[in-house]
Amino acid sequence: ALMNPQQLKDVAAAKIDESRELLLGVSSRLWQNPELALEERMAHQLLTETLESSGFSVTRHFVLDTGFKAEFGSAGAGRPHIAVMCEFDALPGIGHACGHNLIAEVAVGAGLGIKAAMEAGGVAGRVTVLGTPAEEHYGGKINFIEAGFFKDVDVALMAHPYKLTAVHVPHLSVAFLRATYTGKASHAAGSPWEGLNALDAAVTAYQSVSNLRQQMRPEWRVHGIVKEGGQRPNIIPERAVLDYFVRCPSDRELAVLRARVEACLRAGAVASGCECSIEDISRGYSSVICNAPLGAAYSANLTALGVEHVGITELPSGSTDMGNVSYTVPAIHPMFYMGGDAPNHSVEFTRFVNLPEAQPYTLAQAKALAMTGIDILTGPELLAKCEAQFKADLARFAA
Repeated sequence: ALMNPQQLKDVAAAKIDESRELLLGVSSRLWQNPELALEERMAHQLLTETLESSGFSVTRHFVLDTGFKAEFGSAGAGRPHIAVMCEFDALPGIGHACGHNLIAEVAVGAGLGIKAAMEAGGVAGRVTVLGTPAEEHYGGKINFIEAGFFKDVDVALMAHPYKLTAVHVPHLSVAFLRATYTGKASHAAGSPWEGLNALDAAVTAYQSVSNLRQQMRPEWRVHGIVKEGGQRPNIIPERAVLDYFVRCPSDRELAVLRARVEACLRAGAVASGCECSIEDISRGYSSVICNAPLGAAYSANLTALGVEHVGITELPSGSTDMGNVSYTVPAIHPMFYMGGDAPNHSVEFTRFVNLPEAQPYTLAQAKALAMTGIDILTGPELLAKCEAQFKADLARFAA
């Protein structure tokens, strides 16, 4: 007799429980050996070896040198296809202050759980643990999108440590802009009238952006610095540079705000007779779209596991490349309490994510993601709801 979804979930949870030493080992070794974005060689080796020895078919150096994919499932089309995101990069100077060691542990655990359930119940479909380097700095997931990995993925899952557990914490769309002003140098005392002052251009632009704030929506964010503002007081600056981050709750709003910020940046050049060029310092991130039916399934699984949580929190947050994934396939990026009240990217957070107290919360997340994956694998009507909601969300939020 085929197993029902609840029996499959029990198999997944049992597999995660019996793998807890293995999972703790993965998390601890990552924590003890923090590696920066695109340099995660030890993490790549550890995670690929762990997944391969657990029976996954592993592709190393996938898309990025430290990227990988670990697949398990039925031959042929292998649908539905669940992708679990595995992050593992750390931060300069403070190690795993964003808890990517626990994100990796959750991803491996969820993969093991889904695989065990598929084997026990003869479930059709596929699960991939996708090793996505460089979330903190470069946006590695964008490379996997551009490489076409998600073309045959049905849903993308991951979970991120935090100071509370929530199905959704809003993350903003962000553009990283640089405006470079080019004027003409001249002696500031002898012949200032022959110069074109690039610093004037930058100051006028900076003030114009500040003036814009009165007309900005409360949830929009613009923050900038003068990166270069001249060499010496007695030389009219011929070069000045402004760096700005522009953030909004959706790609659609970001396109609107970005156009207005760029107009302010160009206005400075017009006023001072300088040239202005605007470029993206690095690739932008999209906001996280929490797919509502998928989030509801995850929430129900948390409740079944006895995990207290909220649906959505309005606490402000940063940006993540998981947002770009959420504009590509139905996705969730829940945040989970890791055992302490410390902000992400702090030294205290680094300490908390390696404590034994973090483990029960982490294992519960692995179970909840595995159970949500099982809901998709066994529930064509849920998947259809997720896909319909995804289309509706894109119509609202995409640029």
